Amino acid sequence: MSSSSYTCTAPELAALQNLLNGTAGDFFCNKLQAVSDQLSATSRAVDTTYLLFSAFLVFAMQLGFAMLCAGSVRTKNTVNIMLTNVLDAAAGGIFYYLFGFAFAFGRGKHSNGFIGHYFFGLKDVPNENFQYDYAYFLYQWAFAIAAAGITSGSIAERTQFAAYLVYSSILTGFVYPVVSHWVWSPDGWLSASKASGLVFGSGVYDFAGSGVVHMVGGVAGLWGALIEGPRIGRYNHEGKPHAIRGHSATLVVLGTFLLWFGWYGFNPGSFVKILVPYSSGGGSYVDGQWTAIGRTAVTTTLAGCSAALTTLFGRRLITGHWNVLNVCNGLLGGFAAITGGCSMVEPWAAIVCGFVSAWVLIGFNILAAKMKYDDPLEAAQLHGGCGAWGIIFTALFAKEEYVFQVYGLSPDGISSRPYGLFMGGGGRLLAAHIIQILVTAGWVTATMAPAFYILHKFNLLRVSGDDEMAGMDKTSHGGVAYVFHDGDGDGDAQIHPTGFMVKASPSISLTP
Repeated sequence: MSSSSYTCTAPELAALQNLLNGTAGDFFCNKLQAVSDQLSATSRAVDTTYLLFSAFLVFAMQLGFAMLCAGSVRTKNTVNIMLTNVLDAAAGGIFYYLFGFAFAFGRGKHSNGFIGHYFFGLKDVPNENFQYDYAYFLYQWAFAIAAAGITSGSIAERTQFAAYLVYSSILTGFVYPVVSHWVWSPDGWLSASKASGLVFGSGVYDFAGSGVVHMVGGVAGLWGALIEGPRIGRYNHEGKPHAIRGHSATLVVLGTFLLWFGWYGFNPGSFVKILVPYSSGGGSYVDGQWTAIGRTAVTTTLAGCSAALTTLFGRRLITGHWNVLNVCNGLLGGFAAITGGCSMVEPWAAIVCGFVSAWVLIGFNILAAKMKYDDPLEAAQLHGGCGAWGIIFTALFAKEEYVFQVYGLSPDGISSRPYGLFMGGGGRLLAAHIIQILVTAGWVTATMAPAFYILHKFNLLRVSGDDEMAGMDKTSHGGVAYVFHDGDGDGDAQIHPTGFMVKASPSISLTP
């Protein structure tokens, strides 16, 4: 909502000034200015409330990640994976505050397209020149820790606890912020909001982060899992895969629904503001960003639903089972794919996005098994593979009208922007998005692969074989997650191989 239409100006009061003396004119002008100021303050408050609420929704995804990860691992590693999710948020909060936000959105006199270098430790924030305030920081921090949460799933059940702290700090404090600067900062070299020099005349339309968030987390997890190697028992001596199932489908489904809920802050919330009319002439009630936000929530929903149903029947054809865990991952793959173009496509196109993303995930899982790659949560395949498809999808299906709503005209103020290839917009946007995929994968590889390799060479990455077999809850965290006989307090509850908790006694020998 613009306050300019309510501002009192001399030309607008000329007729009134002819009838009234100057004192009366000043009186009316001051009254109108007071109304204008109040409307501006109300607009800012509404937009800030919307952004904060979206940030809270995105942060709630950490609970979803925690439940999903916990259900996808064995009981003997439940405490470990839950603690890593807590520390992704805690360590990520400190490092994003100190460095990450500055690298991502730091703008000033000597800004550049590669990395920001202002606002370290939130110095000079709030900043009215760039419309950065505390709510914006909080929202972007929630995104940063989401990327770290993705990676933690790929290396679950075999990673030393110290390694989690190291990689999470590097990812949220440096690696992810640089990519987000490229795409989301108006100074970034891939940004569609640059004042000039757009890549292929468009820049990158990665609205909520199929590449910035999901590819970054997925590729980082890929290298961590590759360098560590598969879990003990995942492949037999002949190289054939052996399923290592998580201990709780209930937690997986709970985590999936929590992530679904949080995605309504992730995608629609990326508009940042809600009180933005698209017509200054007082058009219909649908002529504003509030409707675009609603449409974005719909496209997000439909992509996930389409992916879930496609995965359900696709995996049924392959395995002969109706598997709820596969459906949950398929659903999340659809969300990861639609994230980049959620604000710029029609609802019917979102269904196409989800359908293809399901097959992308199925295909990458088949490839992973052939390559003896082990990712307990399929995080690299889901977020990396489906995130890359989402970038391509946006370049194919972005609608001209919606692109204009999000990014406006080209910097010259005259030319229309490129839009989806299949929507008649040519191939320039697709070329820009292929560049995004290549440089994102290359940057994460160049930074995170050496980080994981150095940890590996200094024996700081993977736990010992004995610790892995016993479970990290016992060897690193002082006890298991589930116990009966709460009042006993003697710590001798043990885990039966079937997954049930039993009370050990001198006459019973249990081996995990």
